[in-house]
This record gives sequence, C-alpha cells and structure tokens, in this order.
Amino acid sequence: MAALRRARRGAGSGLCRTLRALSGKKNEYDLLVIGGGSGGLACAKEAAQFGRKVAVLDYVDPSPQGTTWGLGGTCVNVGCIPKKLMHQAALLGSALKDAQHYGWNIAQPVHHTWSVMAQAVQNYVKSLNWGHRVQLQDKKVKYFNMKGSFSDPHTVRGLTKAGKETIVTADNIVIATGGRPKYPTHIAGALQYGITSDDLFWLKESPGKTLIVGASYVSLECAGFLTGIGLDTAVMMRSIPLRGFDQQMASLVTEHMESYGTKFLKRCFPTKVEKLESNRLQVTWKNTDLGTEETDSFDTVMWAVGRAPDTKTLNLETVGVKTNSETGKIIVDASEATSVPHIYAIGDITEGRPELTPTAIAAGKLLAQRLFGQSSELMDYDSVPTTVFTPLEYGCVGLSEEAAVQCHGSDNIEVFHAYYKPLEFTVAERDATQCYMKMVCLRGREQRILGLHFIGPNAGEVIQGFALGIKCGATYPQLMKTVGIHPTCAEEVTKLHITKRSGLDATVTGC
Repeated sequence: MAALRRARRGAGSGLCRTLRALSGKKNEYDLLVIGGGSGGLACAKEAAQFGRKVAVLDYVDPSPQGTTWGLGGTCVNVGCIPKKLMHQAALLGSALKDAQHYGWNIAQPVHHTWSVMAQAVQNYVKSLNWGHRVQLQDKKVKYFNMKGSFSDPHTVRGLTKAGKETIVTADNIVIATGGRPKYPTHIAGALQYGITSDDLFWLKESPGKTLIVGASYVSLECAGFLTGIGLDTAVMMRSIPLRGFDQQMASLVTEHMESYGTKFLKRCFPTKVEKLESNRLQVTWKNTDLGTEETDSFDTVMWAVGRAPDTKTLNLETVGVKTNSETGKIIVDASEATSVPHIYAIGDITEGRPELTPTAIAAGKLLAQRLFGQSSELMDYDSVPTTVFTPLEYGCVGLSEEAAVQCHGSDNIEVFHAYYKPLEFTVAERDATQCYMKMVCLRGREQRILGLHFIGPNAGEVIQGFALGIKCGATYPQLMKTVGIHPTCAEEVTKLHITKRSGLDATVTGC
C-alpha cells in the first residue's frame, strides 16, 4: 500500500482512479470539505449528523503583510465578527457624547485606546476558533490544517505548512474556500505598503491617520468605525458607493458619514504609494473631475477594492471544474453542483451567489441534507436580508428601487417612503437628516412588497423582522394592518403612506 500511495501522488488523475479501482479500496470519507469557513463548517457538521464520515481541510495563507488566523473563515476572523465589535466600539463613543444630554457627567476629552479594544476583539475571535475545533471533534469530523489541491475528482492532496503531504479520498467533495481581498498590483507600492481587511482587525497598534481606497461596504464599514473611535479617516472612491445596493440609500449613508467626520475623495484614483523617511505613506492620486494630481501622507493605507475567489492552488483545471473566466468563481447549478459529478461548491467562491455568511451556512446545510438525508430542498437566494454596519446602519431586503424599475417598469411600482427621527436622537440633539426608509411595492390591487430599505439605528434588527413577511409574499395592505410597537423606529415602517409619486413631504411629524 505504501508503494501504491507513492504511485498515486505522482500519477495523473486517470491513473489515480485506475490504481484505486485495482486496489479495491473505497474512498476514505463520505464527504470532504475544502475550506473551514462558515459554509464549509456548516456543511461538514450537518453531514456528520447523518452518521457519515466527514473531513475538513482548512489552511490560511498569510496575507501579503504576514497576517494569519485560525479556523472559522473570513466572517469569524477578519469579517463580520471583529467588524461588528469595532462598530460597537464606535457606537459607544457616540453614546458617550449623547450621555451628557441625558445628565451623565463625563470628563472631556474622551480617549480611545486601540490596543485594549483590539486585544479584547482578538481574544474573542480566538475563543471562536477554539470552539469550532471542539465542535468538529465532538461531531467526529476529522480536521486537517492543510492546503488542499485536487489530484482527481475523488482525491485531494493536502500539504501542511511544514510540507508534509497527506492524500485524502472522498465520495463527495465540497469546495468552500471563499475569497480574499484584492490588491491593485498595478499601483506602485500598493502591495508593499498597503494593508487590507485581512490585516486591520489584527493590528496591535492604532492604524492612525488612514486612507481607505474603495467604496464597497467593507470600505465604508471600516472607515465608519475608524472615524468613530477618533481617527482621521478618508475614503477614496473612483465612482459610486455601495455598488449593487440601492443608490439613493447609498448616497444617504455616505452623506451621514461625511457629517460624522469621514472625508471622501470622490472621483479619485491612486497612482502610487511611497514610504517617507518618517515612515508615513505618501499617496499620489488623480482627481478625474478636476484633472489634477494630488498627494497626502497617511499612517495606514488600506485597500478595499473587491475580493477574489481563493482557487489558485486547488488545481481545478486538472479535474475539469468550470469557472467563470472573468471572475474566477466556480460555476454551479441550483443544487450547488459543479461541472464535475460529486464535486460541489458553496459560499463566496460560487458564481452569482450573494457573498454573505448566512447564505453560505444555509446552502451548506441544505447540500448535506440532499446528499445524505433524502432531502430535495434547494437553497432559495431570493429576498435575502443584509445590513451595512456604517455609523448610521443601512439594512435592506428584496429589490432596490433601480432593480424594481428594471424588472417591472416605473409605471408598475409604487415607492412609499418617510424621513423620521429616532426618539433617542431628540434629547441628544442629534441630526436625523439621513434617517430614512422606503418600501418598494408592485402597483395594482395586491401591492406585493418587492423591497424594504431602512437607514437608522439597529437597522439589522429592524430588517430581520420584516424579512420574514417579505419572504412570505407580504403585501402593502397586510403591512398596514400590522400594529407597530411604540415608541420604536421600526414602527414607522407600519405607518408608511406617502408615495414618491405624490411629491408630498415625507417627513414624519408627531410622536
């Protein structure tokens, strides 16, 4: 068998299958998952519930700046979890300002210590890493801390950091390796001196004056909490903010951030990054509106210019797994199946799927249930709610106004909207100019709700509740029969009555 294993390592995929067939040896696992992020772990644990033999391969390549982390994927380590905790840190800073209006005596100026926050966040993330390992062990899922690459459709070669090789065979293989931040390598100094979201949450010292390049939700969320904890922060955006989201809402989000203290360098793009003798980074950029070249120096430059699927070492071409040549993402059908039988893909690595943790988890569980639990239920990617955790949060579910017009025509949709003021903002004398909500509905008798958009405090909590109704096909008349909870921001959704078409003032008055 040792000779056979050596032969398999060096052989082509056809020979691998022939050797395994001749040996009469079955595949070692019922399911092998490559990638220990949210989707991969959910799929593996669900499959194990059916008494199947399951393994997970997970390996984190260090970022170009050398940052690495433990089991759990982007969300746990360098995404949703540390982001939300640092967002909370910023909200607490705002609450301290509000508190004085409510009678609290707070010594000024208030100072934030990055290292204390970062250490607390990092400790919590490490506890989640450990928790995932314990859960795999409890469910008898074998964990390999190895980088995987295909040898044939049922065989994966695992390589440890030290270079030790292990061959793993499985009847079914799920690819769930997710994505990593892109670097604009065509810009001089970008890779050498810049960081990404893979690094920000693991910095031991404050990033100081920071430039974030890009206007994605990652960019705006990070810029928001950096501003909120008192750091001089600028966002450089080439075109529009929050591409893919409702653009009226995106504009309101950035307007609020500007009033909150974040600087925006609009219609600008960087051309080079240089390190000064002071160790600061000098960034040169072009302003396309003015046709000028400008410079400024920063302590940290962070790239938030999109993410790329993490497929380069998987050896997909050897086994024939088809990818989109433009995006590099894996092409899957409605059942998450790739172009190769018994090989599946879920999460951010798949073409045309939302890059969201909950959808990856749900898709992973449903895939395991179809493979091993006699289920036929497919993942439904319609009306998935999400929230952008900017200082004033933006939550949405369903279609943007632009998408609704494109799908149904402007004459066939009705938009109900309102500007409102959260009660908490009144005593604190906070500006509520951008607190806004709108509901996009079909016109006609039923008035089915196509999309709901909300900017304000706790937007995620608000939208999560309404998402159930919209998923179930709720209509505007049904929502009008729903009694609101007083006094809340969410109750304003149940009172929406002014349409954009009417041209009337949509400002809410009274309590």
